[in-house]
Amino acid sequence: MAAGDEPLDLVGAESAKISLSRLLLVILIGFFLFHINLGLEVNIGKLPTIKVVNGSDVILPCTFSSCKDYKGASFWWKFQKNKTSSAQTIIYIKLKGKKPFITPESDSRVTFIGNIKSKNISLLLTNVDFDDTGFYTCFFKNPEEKGQEANATLQLIVVSELLPVDNTLTILILSIVGGVIGLLILIFIIKKIVMFIIKQVGKKKKECLVNSCANTEHGHYGSKADLKSPPKA
Repeated sequence: MAAGDEPLDLVGAESAKISLSRLLLVILIGFFLFHINLGLEVNIGKLPTIKVVNGSDVILPCTFSSCKDYKGASFWWKFQKNKTSSAQTIIYIKLKGKKPFITPESDSRVTFIGNIKSKNISLLLTNVDFDDTGFYTCFFKNPEEKGQEANATLQLIVVSELLPVDNTLTILILSIVGGVIGLLILIFIIKKIVMFIIKQVGKKKKECLVNSCANTEHGHYGSKADLKSPPKA
């Protein structure tokens, strides 16, 4: 029985080694891909949605970052009317070395206003109309990073007029916070004044007590020497 079990143990150990090797390989590949994705990034700013009045101009912001050199990189913008419609390229930028070559694809109202050296690939869209409402995606592809690609999407909404923002709640909150802070400051000042007065009163009482004790010891003002009758002649 013991002799028969030995081959099975060897097979189990070999399988464990293979499984461990595969696990390490998967971890290394995952770490490599994670590192690449961290190095390549596209950012459209803090506002994923931009509202603009019909007939005005709007800037579509986009910046990129890369841990490696980006010579020979490609940048482009695409437009989708909605999430299910086909995407249309509206501008394409190709770097030859670090010199950009810009190809407007469709709309002459689109102007590249970014600066590749500053890692800015923003666009200016002039004289917008309601048909410009949709999703604008900014792309960045870098051959220096294994041809990895990154993108970010913002939504543009064209309206007839911008409704005024109701700041009543904000003003109310700020007023309450300001009132509470003012009250705390007032309480702090009153406390300081009261402590100062108490300190001064205590100091004066202490001085009076000291003077009273000193006068008593020297026989002044109601001391026992004053109470003695004058000596007889």
